[in-house]
Amino acid sequence: ITDSMAGYFISRGEVDCVIVGADRIAANGDTANKIGTYTLAVLAKENGIPFYVAAPTTTIDLTLASGAQIPIEQRSPEEVTHIQGVAIAPEGIDVANPAFDITPPQIYHRYHHREWYNKKTL
Repeated sequence: ITDSMAGYFISRGEVDCVIVGADRIAANGDTANKIGTYTLAVLAKENGIPFYVAAPTTTIDLTLASGAQIPIEQRSPEEVTHIQGVAIAPEGIDVANPAFDITPPQIYHRYHHREWYNKKTL
């Protein structure tokens, strides 16, 4: 299912678990991933659905104490204000378009990496 369908299927009891990747994981377990991951994690937690982060150990950055230190890329405002080069919003409007968000470890069930999969299963 796509991201925008999650609430529908979760509310119907049709989701057993959620598995996402990670672009970077800070020393405290804060996880940076594509925008919307935090929202999905909160939705899963609220509905008692296990939420797993699956990522290689190379994703862990111990030089970062927390997710507050992870730089969040801001995407082009035109991705929000234009469709096929045509403006759909007033010129000069303020736009926030982050590419990533941070999910704290208190929300997700467990972090998994390849070495873990060699020893255990979900």
